[in-house]
Amino acid sequence: MSTAEFHGYVGVQRRGLIALPTELRQRLHLDEPGAQLEVTERPDGVVELRPSLPIPADQAWFWTERWQRREREVDAHVAAGDVTTFDSGDDFLAHLDQVADDS
Repeated sequence: MSTAEFHGYVGVQRRGLIALPTELRQRLHLDEPGAQLEVTERPDGVVELRPSLPIPADQAWFWTERWQRREREVDAHVAAGDVTTFDSGDDFLAHLDQVADDS
C-alpha cells in the first residue's frame, strides 16, 4: 500500500456523522472551506466517498488574491485596447526578441 492510501475504520455517530482522520483530510484537501464528499452507493453494497472541492486543489493558485489582482490588470489593459496582436507565433516570438533586445 502506498503512502497515498488509507484503510481503516471510523465510527458513525447517531446522527450519521463520521470523522475522517486528520492526515486523510489534509492530503485530500477536505479541511478547506467548502469541501464536500460525493457519496455513491453501489449495487454491491459498497459506499464510495469521493472528495469534491468547489475549486480543485491543483487550480487553487488561480483564485489567490495575487493572481486575481493580475487578472484584473490584464482585463483593464484589454478593455483600454492596450494590446498587441500577431498574425503568427513566429511574429509573436520575433516581437519578444525585439523587446528583449531593447531592454
